[in-house]
Amino acid sequence: MTNADSPFEYISSAKLPTRFGQFTIHGFVEVATDQEHVALSYGEWQDDEVVPIRIHSECLTGDALFSTRCDCGFQLEKALQNIVEHGKGVILYLRQEGRGIGLLNKIRAYHLQDNGMDTVEANEHLGFDADLRDYRICRFMLDHLNIRKVQLMTNNPRKIKALTDLGIEVVSRTPIDHGITDDNKGYIRTKTQKLGHEFDPHLLK
Repeated sequence: MTNADSPFEYISSAKLPTRFGQFTIHGFVEVATDQEHVALSYGEWQDDEVVPIRIHSECLTGDALFSTRCDCGFQLEKALQNIVEHGKGVILYLRQEGRGIGLLNKIRAYHLQDNGMDTVEANEHLGFDADLRDYRICRFMLDHLNIRKVQLMTNNPRKIKALTDLGIEVVSRTPIDHGITDDNKGYIRTKTQKLGHEFDPHLLK
């Protein structure tokens, strides 16, 4: 099922029952780096149908350890709920911790934030760009799932541009202003002011 010249490879799929509903998990790998990614699909769709999706970058601290210093885990949970309520959809779960800098560097960045830097300043102080994520595998994953038109759950316009540049039609954007806490308001303000994320400003007061 994979072109020998493709930088990505589909591995396998399996049922994945969750507390939200029964999904199917699909495994993919970047051939050059052996980096693994997954897609979670729910329901069925026809050719050329608009499918709700979220591109979600791995966040161990937020997704698995319930951290409230970011909104990642809250957004993932809301996206899963939205998909089940809609009757179909996909999460593209990309292993790009810390906007691409990795888990241990994210902890280093957290330490710098504890001492007064914002999330962008911390990444740059460590020698990284503010956002290193690469979305090229999304086209391969969506092609495998027979999706060409999407309703994208995001507050990040860069994801819209990334999919559009890859030839995926983003028919609409659904905001996912979910999980704003006293612990992460400053982080979210920085994402809004410096990275162009779009949040309801009333929620950040």
